[in-house]
Amino acid sequence: MGLLSDPNRRRALTKLLTRLNAPICVMCYLAGVAWFMGLAFEPFTLRTYMSENAMGSTMVEERFPAGERALATGREFAAHKKKVGGMPVDWLVKTMQSRGLEVFTQSFTRKLPFPDENKERYMVRGTNVYGILRAPRAPRTEALVLSAPCSEGNNNNQAVGLLLGLAQYFRSQIHWAKDIIFLVNEHDLIGMQAWLEGYHHTNTTGGDWSPLQGRGGSIQAALSLELSSDVITSLDLVLEGLNGQLPNLDLANLFYAFCQKIGVLCTIQGKLQRNDWDTTSGYSHAAQTMMLMVLKQASGRPWGDHGLFLRYHIEAASIRGINSFRQYKTDTTTIGRLLEGMYRKLNNLLERLHQSYFFYLMPSLSRFVSIGYYMPAFGLLAVILLLHYGLQLHMGTKIILFGEMSSGVLSILTPVVISHMTGVALYTLPILSQEMAVQHFPVSETEAVVLTAIAIYTAGLALPHNTHRLLQGEGTEEGWRVLKLVALLYLAVLLGCTALINFSLGFILALSLVPIAAFITPHTPKALSAAIMVLLSPGCTLLYCVFLFQELQETPVSLQDGWMLFLSVISQGILDHALYGSLVYPLLALLIYPCWLLLWNILFWK
Repeated sequence: MGLLSDPNRRRALTKLLTRLNAPICVMCYLAGVAWFMGLAFEPFTLRTYMSENAMGSTMVEERFPAGERALATGREFAAHKKKVGGMPVDWLVKTMQSRGLEVFTQSFTRKLPFPDENKERYMVRGTNVYGILRAPRAPRTEALVLSAPCSEGNNNNQAVGLLLGLAQYFRSQIHWAKDIIFLVNEHDLIGMQAWLEGYHHTNTTGGDWSPLQGRGGSIQAALSLELSSDVITSLDLVLEGLNGQLPNLDLANLFYAFCQKIGVLCTIQGKLQRNDWDTTSGYSHAAQTMMLMVLKQASGRPWGDHGLFLRYHIEAASIRGINSFRQYKTDTTTIGRLLEGMYRKLNNLLERLHQSYFFYLMPSLSRFVSIGYYMPAFGLLAVILLLHYGLQLHMGTKIILFGEMSSGVLSILTPVVISHMTGVALYTLPILSQEMAVQHFPVSETEAVVLTAIAIYTAGLALPHNTHRLLQGEGTEEGWRVLKLVALLYLAVLLGCTALINFSLGFILALSLVPIAAFITPHTPKALSAAIMVLLSPGCTLLYCVFLFQELQETPVSLQDGWMLFLSVISQGILDHALYGSLVYPLLALLIYPCWLLLWNILFWK
């Protein structure tokens, strides 16, 4: 404190930071990247452990015997699905009723803002079927959910069969203290969204659905089951939900504990855990697993039906059966025993899962990185913005900000307003102008939306260019310094708030935006600086993430295929926002892109 209170020492420290500003910023950036990459190294991570006392032991006896019968039920479900060309509602209702459940249906309709070409749908109509097993030993104020989506073709028939088999087996048990809801939802996330909104009496996305006639208690936890093979080699745990939300870590710990107990191979991000962490290949494997989780979380989309439960503070995850080339095989009976054990433990909960972490990264199922370990990586990047903010104040801008209103302050209003108007256009016009684009150009509705978004994004490079001169004529030296102060503070607050909600998204944006925000000025070489800014823009960052995701999944694509995936990601991002309320697209369009345009204005300030 004495160093900061002494004017002479404070002045000397300011001069030192001003002189060494660039080296310090480079070191902070490299340290932030190194810190993040070091998180995958096992000695720097924590071993997973069960925090919830009610689930602290796996000492329950799993007795589910009806795996073959469940597969036969799945084949019967597939035959009826093929016969009716969709969800066999009547057959499901009769089958659930025969197993002693209270059975209800919910119809829903949803018109998409533009056709989803990936799944070839526009006007979606469907029916959800669910049965409730009432708790025989409790006042029925709490519930658990087991769901299985009714997928197209031969997908997920085994999951529905196992769900019905577990319903029949659970009906014969007397120890249930919570209602158990067995849900078969149609049209994947759209059906799940309709059911959850109906269950909680909300309508946040404008869907049209019939009210639910039957309800259980307050839902404590949920699992979504995806099985498309009679025999599987491993079970993959999917955690990433809407807007980067994650379930309580104890739910992942519970899955891993029962996999270890029963002897089932388990993976996360489709990757098995390795024990050779002290080798280069072992570290690389853990880093790839962690980076896959970061990219999925940053996308903001739900990666399974479980992802929509998290919005309602319901801890949920998806379990996917994988049938690969591995020699190890697991039958349906074993999977049923695993699910039985998990629900027996969840049945013991006296309150919602809350004692473990909600913010974490997982390089493997047995190790995790808590928020206290990974936030310093982002903090090192954010420090760069604060250092440059202080530098701008030291170089004379403080008088402008806190003194009288000058032309330097007024000259920044136009670029700020036009940059945000461009962001509003990027957010609204692609969907509003799709009909006009289809009428005048030979493109489909989906292509019109994506190409309009790209056109507005590209046009934004020219629209705010030198717009400061519309208000005050030629720009001043004070003007660009004030604009940079605004941009630095704006970006620091924006990235900080984003990282608190979705660390992965905030960190990826910081990697690309912090360098240009720190070093861009009107005095840098125009051509080189413009090229670097475009390469580090939000759109190009998204393109790099598409190629990186494919590489990490060990499915590399060509430049042409990568570009098509990039276009598909844009359309899916807009759809996810319209259908489920994903915030990534409005964040990028309304806030991140305008902030980048402010930096673009600084580069071409005259």
